[in-house]
Amino acid sequence: MTHSWLIDRRHVLRGLGSFIALPLLNCMHPLHAAENEETPRRSAFVYIPNGVNTLDYQITTAGKDYTFSRSLKPLEKHRSVITPISGLHHPGGLGHHHNCQKIWLTGGQLGPTDRNTISVDQQMAEVTSPHTRFHSLEISNKGESLAWTADGIRLPGMSRCSEIFAYLFEEPKSGTASQRRELRRKGSVLDANLEEVRSLERKMGVEDKGRMNQYLTAVRETEIRTKRADAWLDVPRPKISDKDRQRNDRDVPQTQAGDYFRTVYDLIVLAFQTDATRVVTFSSGLEGQGLAIPELGISQSRHELSHHNGDAGHMEKLTQSDTFSVDQFSYFLSRLAETPDLNGRPLLDTTMSLFGSGMAYGHSHGNANLPLVLAGGTGCGFKHGRHLDLNQGHFDGYQLEDPGQHYRLCSRPANTNAHMSNLLLTMAQKMGVETERFADSNSELEL
Repeated sequence: MTHSWLIDRRHVLRGLGSFIALPLLNCMHPLHAAENEETPRRSAFVYIPNGVNTLDYQITTAGKDYTFSRSLKPLEKHRSVITPISGLHHPGGLGHHHNCQKIWLTGGQLGPTDRNTISVDQQMAEVTSPHTRFHSLEISNKGESLAWTADGIRLPGMSRCSEIFAYLFEEPKSGTASQRRELRRKGSVLDANLEEVRSLERKMGVEDKGRMNQYLTAVRETEIRTKRADAWLDVPRPKISDKDRQRNDRDVPQTQAGDYFRTVYDLIVLAFQTDATRVVTFSSGLEGQGLAIPELGISQSRHELSHHNGDAGHMEKLTQSDTFSVDQFSYFLSRLAETPDLNGRPLLDTTMSLFGSGMAYGHSHGNANLPLVLAGGTGCGFKHGRHLDLNQGHFDGYQLEDPGQHYRLCSRPANTNAHMSNLLLTMAQKMGVETERFADSNSELEL
Protein backbone atom coordinates (compact mmCIF):
# COMPACT_ATOMS: atom_id res chain seq x y z
CA MET A 1 0.00 0.00 0.00
CA THR A 2 1.49 3.33 -1.09
CA HIS A 3 1.14 6.72 0.51
CA SER A 4 0.91 8.68 -2.74
CA TRP A 5 -2.32 10.32 -1.55
CA LEU A 6 -0.72 11.94 1.49
CA ILE A 7 -0.43 15.70 1.91
CA ASP A 8 2.59 16.93 3.84
CA ARG A 9 1.57 18.13 7.35
CA ARG A 10 3.81 21.16 6.74
CA HIS A 11 1.99 22.06 3.51
CA VAL A 12 0.85 25.67 3.47
CA LEU A 13 -1.56 27.70 1.40
CA ARG A 14 -0.05 30.60 -0.53
CA GLY A 15 -2.30 33.55 -1.20
CA LEU A 16 -1.83 37.32 -1.09
CA GLY A 17 1.81 36.69 -0.29
CA SER A 18 0.94 34.93 3.00
CA PHE A 19 1.75 31.45 4.23
CA ILE A 20 -1.18 29.77 5.98
CA ALA A 21 -0.94 26.35 7.59
CA LEU A 22 -3.54 23.77 6.62
CA PRO A 23 -5.70 22.09 9.28
CA LEU A 24 -5.02 18.57 10.46
CA LEU A 25 -6.63 16.37 7.78
CA ASN A 26 -7.08 12.63 7.50
CA CYS A 27 -5.02 12.68 4.28
CA MET A 28 -2.03 13.90 6.29
CA HIS A 29 -1.87 10.71 8.36
CA PRO A 30 0.43 7.89 7.19
CA LEU A 31 -1.21 4.47 7.40
CA HIS A 32 -1.13 2.95 10.91
CA ALA A 33 0.71 5.99 12.23
CA ALA A 34 -2.12 8.15 13.63
CA GLU A 35 -1.06 7.34 17.17
CA ASN A 36 2.27 9.10 16.52
CA GLU A 37 0.63 12.38 15.49
CA GLU A 38 0.41 15.25 17.94
CA THR A 39 -3.32 15.63 18.48
CA PRO A 40 -4.73 19.18 18.41
CA ARG A 41 -5.62 20.69 21.78
CA ARG A 42 -8.94 22.42 22.18
CA SER A 43 -10.73 24.59 24.74
CA ALA A 44 -14.36 25.36 25.48
CA PHE A 45 -15.68 27.90 28.00
CA VAL A 46 -19.29 27.68 29.22
CA TYR A 47 -20.88 30.46 31.29
CA ILE A 48 -24.02 30.44 33.42
CA PRO A 49 -25.27 33.83 34.67
CA ASN A 50 -26.19 35.01 38.18
CA GLY A 51 -24.21 32.50 40.18
CA VAL A 52 -25.86 29.52 41.88
CA ASN A 53 -27.76 28.50 44.98
CA THR A 54 -24.45 28.05 46.72
CA LEU A 55 -25.99 26.24 49.70
CA ASP A 56 -26.89 23.33 47.41
CA TYR A 57 -23.88 23.74 45.11
CA GLN A 58 -20.91 23.96 47.47
CA ILE A 59 -18.74 20.83 47.91
CA THR A 60 -17.44 20.86 51.47
CA THR A 61 -14.62 18.27 51.39
CA ALA A 62 -11.30 18.92 49.66
CA GLY A 63 -9.20 16.37 47.81
CA LYS A 64 -10.11 13.06 46.19
CA ASP A 65 -12.64 11.75 48.72
CA TYR A 66 -15.18 14.50 48.22
CA THR A 67 -18.92 13.99 48.00
CA PHE A 68 -20.81 15.60 45.14
CA SER A 69 -23.26 18.31 46.14
CA ARG A 70 -26.86 18.15 45.00
CA SER A 71 -26.37 20.64 42.16
CA LEU A 72 -23.22 18.94 40.85
CA LYS A 73 -24.58 15.39 41.11
CA PRO A 74 -25.08 15.05 37.29
CA LEU A 75 -21.27 15.21 36.94
CA GLU A 76 -20.59 12.28 39.25
CA LYS A 77 -20.27 9.84 36.32
CA HIS A 78 -17.44 12.02 35.01
CA ARG A 79 -15.62 12.12 38.35
CA SER A 80 -12.29 10.89 36.95
CA VAL A 81 -12.13 13.66 34.30
CA ILE A 82 -13.35 16.73 36.23
CA THR A 83 -12.01 19.05 38.93
CA PRO A 84 -14.53 21.18 40.86
CA ILE A 85 -12.71 24.31 42.06
CA SER A 86 -13.59 26.50 45.05
CA GLY A 87 -12.14 29.77 46.32
CA LEU A 88 -11.17 31.62 43.14
CA HIS A 89 -12.15 35.22 42.38
CA HIS A 90 -11.33 38.14 40.07
CA PRO A 91 -10.06 41.04 42.25
CA GLY A 92 -11.13 43.50 39.54
CA GLY A 93 -14.72 42.26 39.73
CA LEU A 94 -15.38 42.36 43.47
CA GLY A 95 -18.40 44.53 44.26
CA HIS A 96 -19.22 45.26 40.62
CA HIS A 97 -22.35 43.16 40.37
CA HIS A 98 -23.64 42.28 36.88
CA ASN A 99 -20.55 43.42 35.00
CA CYS A 100 -18.66 40.36 36.24
CA GLN A 101 -19.51 38.49 33.04
CA LYS A 102 -17.38 40.93 31.04
CA ILE A 103 -14.17 39.96 32.82
CA TRP A 104 -14.79 36.23 33.40
CA LEU A 105 -12.19 35.34 30.75
CA THR A 106 -10.14 38.56 30.82
CA GLY A 107 -9.40 39.10 34.51
CA GLY A 108 -9.79 42.81 33.83
CA GLN A 109 -10.62 45.68 36.15
CA LEU A 110 -14.21 46.85 36.17
CA GLY A 111 -15.04 50.51 36.59
CA PRO A 112 -16.40 53.55 34.72
CA THR A 113 -13.00 54.51 33.26
CA ASP A 114 -11.59 51.03 32.68
CA ARG A 115 -11.36 49.26 29.35
CA ASN A 116 -11.41 45.51 29.01
CA THR A 117 -8.50 43.59 27.54
CA ILE A 118 -7.96 40.35 25.65
CA SER A 119 -9.79 37.26 26.88
CA VAL A 120 -7.89 34.02 27.40
CA ASP A 121 -9.79 32.25 24.62
CA GLN A 122 -8.52 34.81 22.12
CA GLN A 123 -4.96 34.37 23.35
CA MET A 124 -5.37 30.65 22.79
CA ALA A 125 -6.85 31.25 19.33
CA GLU A 126 -3.77 33.22 18.31
CA VAL A 127 -1.84 29.95 18.72
CA THR A 128 -4.40 27.58 17.18
CA SER A 129 -5.92 29.66 14.38
CA PRO A 130 -3.15 29.11 11.82
CA HIS A 131 -4.34 25.49 11.65
CA THR A 132 -8.12 26.01 11.42
CA ARG A 133 -10.61 27.64 9.09
CA PHE A 134 -12.09 29.71 11.91
CA HIS A 135 -10.08 31.71 14.43
CA SER A 136 -12.58 30.88 17.18
CA LEU A 137 -16.31 30.34 17.65
CA GLU A 138 -18.45 32.59 19.84
CA ILE A 139 -21.92 31.39 20.85
CA SER A 140 -24.25 33.40 23.03
CA ASN A 141 -27.99 32.96 23.37
CA LYS A 142 -28.32 36.74 23.81
CA GLY A 143 -25.68 37.82 21.29
CA GLU A 144 -23.06 39.16 23.75
CA SER A 145 -20.15 36.73 23.83
CA LEU A 146 -17.45 36.06 26.44
CA ALA A 147 -14.66 36.91 23.98
CA TRP A 148 -12.74 40.20 23.90
CA THR A 149 -10.04 41.42 21.55
CA ALA A 150 -6.68 42.89 22.59
CA ASP A 151 -8.08 46.42 22.31
CA GLY A 152 -11.06 45.68 24.53
CA ILE A 153 -13.75 45.09 21.91
CA ARG A 154 -16.32 42.41 22.62
CA LEU A 155 -16.81 39.92 19.80
CA PRO A 156 -20.43 39.25 18.75
CA GLY A 157 -21.92 35.85 19.46
CA MET A 158 -24.24 33.72 17.35
CA SER A 159 -27.36 32.27 18.93
CA ARG A 160 -29.41 30.44 16.25
CA CYS A 161 -28.33 26.83 15.83
CA SER A 162 -28.98 26.78 12.07
CA GLU A 163 -26.93 29.99 11.71
CA ILE A 164 -24.01 28.40 13.56
CA PHE A 165 -24.22 25.25 11.42
CA ALA A 166 -24.27 27.24 8.17
CA TYR A 167 -21.37 29.41 9.31
CA LEU A 168 -19.24 26.34 10.04
CA PHE A 169 -20.20 23.88 7.33
CA GLU A 170 -22.07 25.48 4.42
CA GLU A 171 -20.39 27.01 1.39
CA PRO A 172 -21.21 30.75 1.12
CA LYS A 173 -24.34 31.34 -0.94
CA SER A 174 -22.72 34.28 -2.73
CA GLY A 175 -20.01 32.00 -4.13
CA THR A 176 -16.27 31.83 -3.65
CA ALA A 177 -15.44 34.56 -6.18
CA SER A 178 -17.75 37.06 -4.50
CA GLN A 179 -16.34 36.20 -1.07
CA ARG A 180 -12.79 36.68 -2.35
CA ARG A 181 -13.60 40.08 -3.88
CA GLU A 182 -15.11 41.24 -0.58
CA LEU A 183 -12.13 40.01 1.45
CA ARG A 184 -9.64 41.70 -0.87
CA ARG A 185 -11.66 44.92 -0.84
CA LYS A 186 -11.46 44.78 2.95
CA GLY A 187 -7.71 44.23 2.72
CA SER A 188 -7.36 47.28 0.46
CA VAL A 189 -9.29 49.42 2.96
CA LEU A 190 -6.99 48.27 5.77
CA ASP A 191 -3.90 49.12 3.70
CA ALA A 192 -5.27 52.59 3.00
CA ASN A 193 -5.98 53.13 6.71
CA LEU A 194 -2.46 52.11 7.66
CA GLU A 195 -0.94 54.60 5.23
CA GLU A 196 -3.00 57.40 6.76
CA VAL A 197 -2.12 56.31 10.32
CA ARG A 198 1.60 56.40 9.57
CA SER A 199 1.31 60.00 8.36
CA LEU A 200 -0.65 61.00 11.47
CA GLU A 201 1.64 59.25 13.98
CA ARG A 202 4.38 61.85 13.52
CA LYS A 203 2.06 64.50 14.95
CA MET A 204 0.91 62.54 18.02
CA GLY A 205 1.89 62.72 21.67
CA VAL A 206 2.91 59.71 23.76
CA GLU A 207 -0.62 58.99 25.08
CA ASP A 208 -2.18 59.19 21.63
CA LYS A 209 0.53 56.93 20.21
CA GLY A 210 -0.36 54.34 22.86
CA ARG A 211 -4.00 54.45 21.82
CA MET A 212 -3.01 54.29 18.19
CA ASN A 213 -0.88 51.20 18.87
CA GLN A 214 -3.99 49.51 20.26
CA TYR A 215 -5.82 50.41 17.09
CA LEU A 216 -2.97 49.13 14.91
CA THR A 217 -2.95 45.84 16.82
CA ALA A 218 -6.63 45.41 16.00
CA VAL A 219 -5.98 46.28 12.35
CA ARG A 220 -3.13 43.81 12.10
CA GLU A 221 -5.31 41.07 13.64
CA THR A 222 -8.04 41.84 11.12
CA GLU A 223 -5.57 41.85 8.26
CA ILE A 224 -4.17 38.44 9.24
CA ARG A 225 -7.64 36.95 9.60
CA THR A 226 -8.69 38.41 6.26
CA LYS A 227 -5.73 36.80 4.48
CA ARG A 228 -6.34 33.48 6.19
CA ALA A 229 -10.03 33.57 5.24
CA ASP A 230 -9.05 34.25 1.62
CA ALA A 231 -6.71 31.25 1.57
CA TRP A 232 -9.33 28.97 3.13
CA LEU A 233 -11.83 29.75 0.34
CA ASP A 234 -10.03 27.17 -1.81
CA VAL A 235 -10.34 24.43 0.83
CA PRO A 236 -13.68 22.54 0.65
CA ARG A 237 -15.84 22.45 3.76
CA PRO A 238 -15.86 19.07 5.52
CA LYS A 239 -18.51 16.56 4.50
CA ILE A 240 -21.16 16.21 7.19
CA SER A 241 -23.03 12.94 7.61
CA ASP A 242 -26.81 12.88 7.31
CA LYS A 243 -27.04 11.96 11.00
CA ASP A 244 -24.91 14.92 12.09
CA ARG A 245 -26.74 17.27 9.74
CA GLN A 246 -30.11 16.19 11.14
CA ARG A 247 -28.83 16.62 14.68
CA ASN A 248 -27.30 20.07 14.16
CA ASP A 249 -28.83 21.86 11.17
CA ARG A 250 -32.09 23.01 12.72
CA ASP A 251 -33.60 25.91 14.58
CA VAL A 252 -34.44 25.18 18.18
CA PRO A 253 -36.40 27.83 20.10
CA GLN A 254 -34.75 28.88 23.34
CA THR A 255 -38.04 28.23 25.10
CA GLN A 256 -37.10 24.56 24.65
CA ALA A 257 -34.07 25.11 26.86
CA GLY A 258 -32.86 21.52 27.12
CA ASP A 259 -33.06 20.86 23.39
CA TYR A 260 -31.42 24.21 22.66
CA PHE A 261 -28.50 23.60 25.04
CA ARG A 262 -27.86 20.07 23.75
CA THR A 263 -27.94 21.22 20.12
CA VAL A 264 -25.41 23.96 20.90
CA TYR A 265 -23.17 21.39 22.58
CA ASP A 266 -23.57 19.04 19.59
CA LEU A 267 -22.45 21.87 17.30
CA ILE A 268 -19.36 22.49 19.43
CA VAL A 269 -18.47 18.79 19.34
CA LEU A 270 -18.86 18.73 15.55
CA ALA A 271 -16.72 21.88 15.19
CA PHE A 272 -13.97 20.23 17.22
CA GLN A 273 -14.29 16.87 15.45
CA THR A 274 -13.91 18.48 12.01
CA ASP A 275 -11.14 20.81 13.29
CA ALA A 276 -13.11 23.83 12.09
CA THR A 277 -11.86 25.66 15.19
CA ARG A 278 -10.15 24.73 18.42
CA VAL A 279 -11.48 27.46 20.71
CA VAL A 280 -15.16 28.00 21.59
CA THR A 281 -17.02 30.15 24.10
CA PHE A 282 -20.68 29.66 25.02
CA SER A 283 -22.55 32.19 27.13
CA SER A 284 -25.90 30.72 28.15
CA GLY A 285 -27.37 34.02 29.28
CA LEU A 286 -26.74 37.55 30.45
CA GLU A 287 -26.56 38.45 34.13
CA GLY A 288 -29.83 40.35 33.90
CA GLN A 289 -31.59 37.47 32.19
CA GLY A 290 -30.71 33.79 31.86
CA LEU A 291 -33.09 31.28 30.35
CA ALA A 292 -36.29 30.16 31.97
CA ILE A 293 -36.84 26.40 31.82
CA PRO A 294 -40.47 25.72 30.93
CA GLU A 295 -39.91 21.94 30.75
CA LEU A 296 -39.19 22.02 34.50
CA GLY A 297 -42.06 24.38 35.22
CA ILE A 298 -39.65 27.27 35.80
CA SER A 299 -41.02 30.42 34.17
CA GLN A 300 -38.70 32.87 35.94
CA SER A 301 -35.30 33.89 34.59
CA ARG A 302 -32.17 32.99 36.55
CA HIS A 303 -31.85 36.66 37.49
CA GLU A 304 -35.26 36.65 39.13
CA LEU A 305 -34.58 33.37 40.92
CA SER A 306 -31.18 34.53 42.17
CA HIS A 307 -32.83 37.45 44.02
CA HIS A 308 -34.77 35.02 46.18
CA ASN A 309 -34.56 36.95 49.50
CA GLY A 310 -34.47 33.60 51.27
CA ASP A 311 -37.77 32.42 49.81
CA ALA A 312 -37.65 28.61 49.95
CA GLY A 313 -39.66 28.17 46.76
CA HIS A 314 -37.42 30.47 44.73
CA MET A 315 -34.29 28.87 46.17
CA GLU A 316 -35.54 25.41 45.23
CA LYS A 317 -36.20 26.55 41.67
CA LEU A 318 -32.73 28.11 41.49
CA THR A 319 -31.21 24.79 42.57
CA GLN A 320 -33.26 23.02 39.90
CA SER A 321 -32.03 25.54 37.33
CA ASP A 322 -28.42 25.03 38.48
CA THR A 323 -28.75 21.26 38.29
CA PHE A 324 -30.31 21.55 34.85
CA SER A 325 -27.34 23.59 33.55
CA VAL A 326 -24.88 21.14 35.10
CA ASP A 327 -26.78 18.23 33.51
CA GLN A 328 -26.49 19.84 30.06
CA PHE A 329 -22.76 20.31 30.61
CA SER A 330 -22.55 16.64 31.61
CA TYR A 331 -24.19 15.81 28.27
CA PHE A 332 -21.46 17.82 26.53
CA LEU A 333 -18.74 15.84 28.31
CA SER A 334 -20.45 12.57 27.38
CA ARG A 335 -20.56 13.60 23.72
CA LEU A 336 -16.87 14.51 23.80
CA ALA A 337 -16.10 11.16 25.43
CA GLU A 338 -17.95 9.15 22.78
CA THR A 339 -16.66 11.12 19.77
CA PRO A 340 -13.30 9.98 18.35
CA ASP A 341 -10.55 12.36 17.38
CA LEU A 342 -8.44 11.70 14.26
CA ASN A 343 -6.23 9.31 16.22
CA GLY A 344 -9.22 7.34 17.49
CA ARG A 345 -8.98 8.61 21.08
CA PRO A 346 -11.94 10.46 22.62
CA LEU A 347 -12.16 14.20 21.97
CA LEU A 348 -12.49 14.65 25.73
CA ASP A 349 -8.83 13.65 26.18
CA THR A 350 -7.56 16.76 24.44
CA THR A 351 -10.48 19.14 25.02
CA MET A 352 -10.31 21.17 28.21
CA SER A 353 -13.55 22.82 29.21
CA LEU A 354 -14.31 25.36 31.93
CA PHE A 355 -17.87 25.63 33.26
CA GLY A 356 -19.00 28.25 35.72
CA SER A 357 -20.02 31.80 36.56
CA GLY A 358 -18.46 35.15 37.43
CA MET A 359 -20.83 35.43 40.38
CA ALA A 360 -21.29 33.13 43.36
CA TYR A 361 -24.25 34.45 45.35
CA GLY A 362 -26.65 36.33 43.10
CA HIS A 363 -28.94 37.79 45.77
CA SER A 364 -26.23 40.18 47.03
CA HIS A 365 -24.07 39.98 43.89
CA GLY A 366 -21.23 38.16 45.64
CA ASN A 367 -18.24 37.72 43.30
CA ALA A 368 -15.93 35.58 45.44
CA ASN A 369 -15.69 31.79 45.82
CA LEU A 370 -16.77 31.41 42.20
CA PRO A 371 -18.54 28.19 41.14
CA LEU A 372 -16.16 26.57 38.62
CA VAL A 373 -15.61 23.11 37.16
CA LEU A 374 -12.65 22.24 34.94
CA ALA A 375 -13.21 19.14 32.78
CA GLY A 376 -11.32 17.05 30.23
CA GLY A 377 -7.89 17.68 28.80
CA THR A 378 -6.11 14.72 30.42
CA GLY A 379 -4.10 14.50 27.20
CA CYS A 380 -3.02 18.09 27.81
CA GLY A 381 -1.58 17.15 31.19
CA PHE A 382 -4.48 17.77 33.59
CA LYS A 383 -4.92 15.32 36.49
CA HIS A 384 -8.51 15.23 37.67
CA GLY A 385 -10.54 13.37 40.28
CA ARG A 386 -10.35 15.78 43.22
CA HIS A 387 -12.00 18.91 44.61
CA LEU A 388 -9.42 21.71 44.39
CA ASP A 389 -10.33 23.91 47.35
CA LEU A 390 -8.31 27.10 47.60
CA ASN A 391 -10.31 28.27 50.62
CA GLN A 392 -8.64 25.60 52.78
CA GLY A 393 -6.24 27.04 55.33
CA HIS A 394 -7.80 30.48 55.05
CA PHE A 395 -11.13 30.02 56.84
CA ASP A 396 -12.85 27.97 59.56
CA GLY A 397 -14.67 25.61 57.23
CA TYR A 398 -17.94 25.73 55.35
CA GLN A 399 -20.98 26.71 57.39
CA LEU A 400 -23.89 25.83 55.11
CA GLU A 401 -26.16 25.52 58.14
CA ASP A 402 -25.56 29.24 58.74
CA PRO A 403 -26.40 30.84 55.35
CA GLY A 404 -25.31 34.31 56.43
CA GLN A 405 -21.79 33.09 57.22
CA HIS A 406 -21.51 31.18 53.95
CA TYR A 407 -22.81 34.09 51.88
CA ARG A 408 -20.05 36.27 53.33
CA LEU A 409 -17.51 33.77 51.98
CA CYS A 410 -19.09 34.32 48.55
CA SER A 411 -18.70 38.10 48.78
CA ARG A 412 -15.23 38.47 50.32
CA PRO A 413 -12.46 36.05 49.33
CA ALA A 414 -11.00 33.94 52.12
CA ASN A 415 -7.79 33.53 50.14
CA THR A 416 -6.95 36.90 48.59
CA ASN A 417 -4.18 35.37 46.46
CA ALA A 418 -6.51 32.88 44.78
CA HIS A 419 -7.06 34.77 41.54
CA MET A 420 -9.12 33.17 38.79
CA SER A 421 -6.51 34.45 36.35
CA ASN A 422 -4.17 31.79 37.78
CA LEU A 423 -6.51 29.15 36.38
CA LEU A 424 -6.79 30.95 33.04
CA LEU A 425 -2.99 31.21 32.87
CA THR A 426 -2.60 27.49 33.49
CA MET A 427 -5.17 26.64 30.80
CA ALA A 428 -3.48 28.99 28.33
CA GLN A 429 -0.11 27.37 28.93
CA LYS A 430 -1.60 23.90 28.37
CA MET A 431 -2.90 25.19 25.02
CA GLY A 432 0.59 26.25 23.96
CA VAL A 433 0.46 29.97 24.81
CA GLU A 434 4.02 30.89 25.78
CA THR A 435 3.50 33.26 28.67
CA GLU A 436 4.27 33.40 32.38
CA ARG A 437 1.41 35.74 33.20
CA PHE A 438 -2.20 36.42 32.30
CA ALA A 439 -4.03 39.53 33.57
CA ASP A 440 -3.53 39.69 37.38
CA SER A 441 -2.26 36.12 37.80
CA ASN A 442 0.23 35.62 40.60
CA SER A 443 1.00 31.89 40.19
CA GLU A 444 0.11 28.80 38.21
CA LEU A 445 -2.37 26.25 39.53
CA GLU A 446 -1.30 22.66 40.07
CA LEU A 447 -3.86 20.75 38.04
